Amino acid sequence: MFGPSKAQPNGRCDRPGWLGGAVPPSSLLEYIKIVREHSLDRNLTSPSIVSESVSEFTLSRQVAVGMKPKKVHEVARLAKYVNHLTTELSLNRSCQVGHFVDFGSGQNYLGRALASAPYNRKVLALESKPLNIDGARNMDVSAKLAKKEVIMRNKKQFRSQNHGKHHNVKDLIPTLDSDDDRLAAPISADKDPAHGCNNKLEPNENDIQYIETIIQDGDLSSVLSRLPQQSNPPQREFIVMSLHSCGNLLHHGLRSLTLNPSVHAVALVGCCYNLLTERLAPSPSPQPNLRSRHPRLQQTSSACDPHGFPMSERFMKYPHAHGPGIRFNITARMMAVQAPQNWTEQECNGFFTRHFYRALFQRILVDKGAIDGRTTGTEDDRSDFASEEKSPPIILGSLRKSCYASFTTYVRAAIDKLNDDPIHAGRIRSHMLGLSDEDIAGYEKKFGHKKKELSIVWSLMAFSAGVVESAIVVDRWQWLREQEEVKDCWVESIFDYGISPRNLVVVGIKG
Repeated sequence: MFGPSKAQPNGRCDRPGWLGGAVPPSSLLEYIKIVREHSLDRNLTSPSIVSESVSEFTLSRQVAVGMKPKKVHEVARLAKYVNHLTTELSLNRSCQVGHFVDFGSGQNYLGRALASAPYNRKVLALESKPLNIDGARNMDVSAKLAKKEVIMRNKKQFRSQNHGKHHNVKDLIPTLDSDDDRLAAPISADKDPAHGCNNKLEPNENDIQYIETIIQDGDLSSVLSRLPQQSNPPQREFIVMSLHSCGNLLHHGLRSLTLNPSVHAVALVGCCYNLLTERLAPSPSPQPNLRSRHPRLQQTSSACDPHGFPMSERFMKYPHAHGPGIRFNITARMMAVQAPQNWTEQECNGFFTRHFYRALFQRILVDKGAIDGRTTGTEDDRSDFASEEKSPPIILGSLRKSCYASFTTYVRAAIDKLNDDPIHAGRIRSHMLGLSDEDIAGYEKKFGHKKKELSIVWSLMAFSAGVVESAIVVDRWQWLREQEEVKDCWVESIFDYGISPRNLVVVGIKG
């Protein structure tokens, strides 16, 4: 990202020039070196993955239904990985894993791959959204893992009851969300008093069983007890797995290893660090005037959630200049999901243009008095600022792609959208009245050079956030090391970083 030249101990490059330009300052090179030293290796390291050819990681067309190439890449590799892991457990540790428990199964892509040939495993899919379960069961039919439900009805009576009713076919088909394997808004269900959901078992005639449940901790006793009982059943052993568990869901998956005697191993890949909650209260800032007073930042930093980050005692008590404990606020955790090594020139240009336009539009709002622009001040006026910040911040959201054709079209589209805002519309109309295209162009000309500065800051933030992701993953590994029941644990890369940057799997095995 920052060029191929290597910094020498004296801070100089091993060759004159730097990508056709001047050599960066030695302090920047040293900073890059330190960040890389504290970031985990993201190259493929798992022997069960590296030793195989690309042709070994394929899924049949029936199993791959609904998947994009990225999802096929992830599912094929993780399925092979956890199958290899359980095979090793059975050979070396005499542990016969009977079921694969998928935390937050979504459309059950991973479970469906494991239930199909050549693995033919038994899968228990835990999912909170009934619509996801319905969609997954339909895909099971396409994958020939289940038979299509045959509905017998009186056609004359059915037609008479539905006479005059016109259904939109699109309303009857669930819509896939390609980013996190979830479907549209969930359907409400009867709640179980103990776990806040109905814990309803959805039996299937094949090796996939669905349980509708909201996972609030790692205790799976109420879920596993609902499995059908067999005559003289052998002792059941489970492995908990998950592909891109969001936020605290991975923490619940790790804790299931110690809270459930029948769970013998876990293999979890996390993502969405921005959805993690914070376990520690915010530490005193050395420069409180520079701390953002955004309501979301204040709310998330004071959550003190026992299920949040950090998990391990070492991270909880780690001493440093600002007090014990390692903390990452929402900004750091949001940046940790970036993958700057995968950014292309075209993506960067569009990304930085959007951020520059939004920042410059904010400057116009401040100059016109539509919002309060004070971010620093004395102890006396900070209380006044805090009282004014109680009103919700302006959230513009996304705009159509055509709105980014120029800064003028962006500002006009943004003002039109905010004019419909139920809270801020009055102030926007009164303060932005009379803003001409010449005024807007003047702002772009005056502050145009700031786009490069913003791009540099964002790039450095995203590059530095690799340390944040590494620390979050190491904290999870450290928590496993602290548990007496855990005999072995490790972290390794199993996906190609260029295809799926959240590629670190956390594995824990009981003794």
